[in-house]
Amino acid sequence: MASNSIYLYSIEEQAPHVRPVSFSFRKQSFTEPSFQQLEIVPLSSPALLAYLQERGINPALAKRECREARFTHNGKRYFAIAFPNISGGYEIRNRYFKGCIAPKDITHIRQQEPKNTCFVFEGFMDYLSFLTLRLENCPQYPDFDRQDYIVLNSVANVPKALYPLGSYERIHCFFDNDRAGMEAIQQIRKEYDATRYIRDASQIYSGCKDLNEYLQKRIADRKEQAQSVKKRNDTLSKKPKGFRL
Repeated sequence: MASNSIYLYSIEEQAPHVRPVSFSFRKQSFTEPSFQQLEIVPLSSPALLAYLQERGINPALAKRECREARFTHNGKRYFAIAFPNISGGYEIRNRYFKGCIAPKDITHIRQQEPKNTCFVFEGFMDYLSFLTLRLENCPQYPDFDRQDYIVLNSVANVPKALYPLGSYERIHCFFDNDRAGMEAIQQIRKEYDATRYIRDASQIYSGCKDLNEYLQKRIADRKEQAQSVKKRNDTLSKKPKGFRL
């Protein structure tokens, strides 16, 4: 088996009732034999699909766009969502960690017909969130193929995206509402502002950290509204009807 590297980050999401997994390293590289028996298979794990649903992601879309990585580390078996990049590597994530199976690179998704518009995302969760939102808003005709897509997989990869972005007339950036996101769009504008239309689409989800947080907030608001309507209807049904002579 060819040597691979996996870069693991400290745990970001940790359920209080679940014992933390052993991955608590920061930006350390593990090569064979520490990282062994890598398998890339269709995304099917119920736990991974449940995690995606908790983040508001449509499972059918996730199955179409992602794979599942199964691997051994320190004698223990793990699995994670795997999102491919253009160099044969994968961004990986599950409920407890995120990382990268090297090589690290951008993901460039091209349609069959050449497009003059490209939507750019920081990470694949935001890309999946966009597809989910588009499907919700236009279930019959979501028009996923009206534009190409680039997923940076890290704002550090903006320089790698500049050359492929040069072939588009219109660039829509769905970056995080933070300093790193602002700096990323400034890099693209510095390169192409005079010759391309560049849109900061983060205004759509202003008040939220990123597009996935916006998606989750929409879902939570809908549930709250539904519960409020149900509570009001229950209250009305319990009121005395009165009587007529």
